[in-house]
Amino acid sequence: MTYYWEEHATHEGKWQAPPGADLAAMRAGLSREPGDVPGMWPMYRQLSDDGRVTSRLRAEHAVLSLYGLHQQGQHYSVHTDGISIASAFRLLRESDRFSVDAVDARFTRAAASSDLESLTFHLRGLINQLKSIGRQAPFDYTQLLSDLTRWQNPINHAHIRRIWASKYFTRSNTSKEK
Repeated sequence: MTYYWEEHATHEGKWQAPPGADLAAMRAGLSREPGDVPGMWPMYRQLSDDGRVTSRLRAEHAVLSLYGLHQQGQHYSVHTDGISIASAFRLLRESDRFSVDAVDARFTRAAASSDLESLTFHLRGLINQLKSIGRQAPFDYTQLLSDLTRWQNPINHAHIRRIWASKYFTRSNTSKEK
């Protein structure tokens, strides 16, 4: 399955920033239901023929909206394969741009979210802060899609939280994670 950002990669596999109108449509999806923003319709890969909003579509909508927010005004790709969102937030924590306690509190609120809507809300705030440290903190939006899809089943919360906590509090010896 190919997603919006995979279709806009160059032959070297690096992402190209989408046109401004696409980014604006993505950002318009923040706090809106999947399918409510006509400009996002061509970006979805999870639309069902019967118009149902599936968990996969909800996750895709959230990820596209967060990506549009993160990519806005950046002249580099905010997507990097193999880097978890929690590792990007760790870089934010280490940046001295914000207090460690404040970033920890935001990260904890995100990870403690009980549903996709509140998780997306908290991720939005953290991504706004990530933008302030620029090139230092791109992450893997395809992995985030997988995480957000799985998040919608509460049985997966503890597992995803453990993975995120390990990436957030542990410094990796490699530049890319698996």
